Amino acid sequence: MQAIRHAGQAFRLSVVFFFSAPLLCAQANPVADGIAAFHRGDYKTARASLERAPNDPQARLFLAFIQAATGDCQAALPELSKGFSTGGNRRLAGLALAQCYIAAKRFADAGPVVAQLEKDFPADADVLYVSADYHMKAWNDAIYRMYQKAPSSYRVDQLSAEVFETQGKYTEAIAEYRKAIEKNPKALDLHYRLGRALLQQSHDPAALDQARKEFEAELALNPSDAVAEYQVGQVLTAEQKKPEAAAHFERAAELRPDFAEALIAVARLRSDAKRYADAIALLERAVKLQPRNETAHYNLMMAYRNAGRSADALREKAELDKLQKPPEGEFTDFLKRLGDKK
Repeated sequence: MQAIRHAGQAFRLSVVFFFSAPLLCAQANPVADGIAAFHRGDYKTARASLERAPNDPQARLFLAFIQAATGDCQAALPELSKGFSTGGNRRLAGLALAQCYIAAKRFADAGPVVAQLEKDFPADADVLYVSADYHMKAWNDAIYRMYQKAPSSYRVDQLSAEVFETQGKYTEAIAEYRKAIEKNPKALDLHYRLGRALLQQSHDPAALDQARKEFEAELALNPSDAVAEYQVGQVLTAEQKKPEAAAHFERAAELRPDFAEALIAVARLRSDAKRYADAIALLERAVKLQPRNETAHYNLMMAYRNAGRSADALREKAELDKLQKPPEGEFTDFLKRLGDKK
């Protein structure tokens, strides 16, 4: 019953928002009168009118809306499900149905409804709001159950570390990752995440050395981890050990031919060795994979120039200029006007 009451409260909060569509033309019939009363928020009058047309599908659907809005989601579910499957009020029925499921923590039932709403109404603000609500509450519920049922699991420490990372609390994140590794040293991704947190905290020599060791530990567990290979290469580059870094960049690109950052790193090595044709081939792939990657365009421009391909270099410069140019439009103009007031 508590879940049903919560559903009613959540639904009431959204009634005005979701049902702000233009009212139907007033007609002298109980269904139209009931719908009009519903839009006014007069549920008592709406119910009395709609109950006079028990065989009308629209009347039954709006009675279900009233049930949901007044705390009786359980009774409303059959008609809401039917309304979401067919009829001209699919969007509203789906929104109400999803909210009822979410409020009752029936996330397995809410998920398919939300997914279908997003598919059918991808730019609808109400649908996106309910989707965000669903994902947030399902996430919170899963976290609560994990902390409640598996408090000593390494996953709890890992999750705590990830939350600290998002908050920029890298010291705390590092401590939690180390706890997780102590509990399960063979778990994949933990050493990588710890190495990344160490780099986010500092780039001093000690931090670089510790981070490299963590990435190498990840590779010992999973030799096919292209991102860990790339990170070792990055650390070695920062330590001025370019020959050693090159092997890791090469390996990362070999493991993941679609890894644009690795392709760019290898292309730089080729350019340094004056192997411009090889560098250009790699950078053209990187640009194709990530058309808005400014680093890829800049390096391709330089490789074209060094290879004597002036026209291609100018074309890449034009692409780079377009990427670096601030977007124009009403919102940009508005921001400019705000800037003028400072």
